[in-house]
Amino acid sequence: MGDAAVTASILLVDDHPAILLGLESVFAAEPDFEVVGAVQDSREAVAVFARTKPDLVVLDLSMPGPDGEEVMGDLRKVNPECRILVLTSSVEPATVHRVVRAGADGYQLKDSPSTTLVEAARSVLRGESPVDARLTRSLLGGADWVEADSAEALELSDRERDVLRLVSLGLANKQIAQRLGIGVSTVKTHLSSVFQQIGVTDRTSAALWARTHLGEHTAAAVRPPTP
Repeated sequence: MGDAAVTASILLVDDHPAILLGLESVFAAEPDFEVVGAVQDSREAVAVFARTKPDLVVLDLSMPGPDGEEVMGDLRKVNPECRILVLTSSVEPATVHRVVRAGADGYQLKDSPSTTLVEAARSVLRGESPVDARLTRSLLGGADWVEADSAEALELSDRERDVLRLVSLGLANKQIAQRLGIGVSTVKTHLSSVFQQIGVTDRTSAALWARTHLGEHTAAAVRPPTP
């Protein structure tokens, strides 16, 4: 696997019995996951979540009754810190943007290989924001951000670029502040400026923009704090 194993409990929510059974088999076979629930009815998901207190929820986006977005909001009310990996069959930009703004931690398509889903789950638990490459293309195609031949065409400061690169790596504001040796409020100020300049309103879209315009391998390009 390359990374240190995580030991995590996981709740699976999908209204299709075959898919739910498949997900349960996939995650139950992994030694670093414990499946604490497999729920087919979205209306039961919140009650099972409150009872089992899982570290991660793998959630189908499209279900009869309360859909994934509504369930996600209810889960956040029970535990705002819960981590949610959304599964979807849609690559429509409007759908993907709604999921982004609803606050899911990761986004994968249902037909992804089982190894990809497992690694996406581990990535979410590490605090990252894995996005299926096909969803990334959908977001890139549907985003209403500034199109430029290169990032150099924008007047981003060096520090704004540093913050944006760290956002693209999935770091939270507090982690960015620690990494750069600046205050959290300063990070927020930089992000506000960046969002306005590149034409986005959320962190995931900003991260996607950064991966496209600043390059995927950005960690080494971020300068450490000046002594």
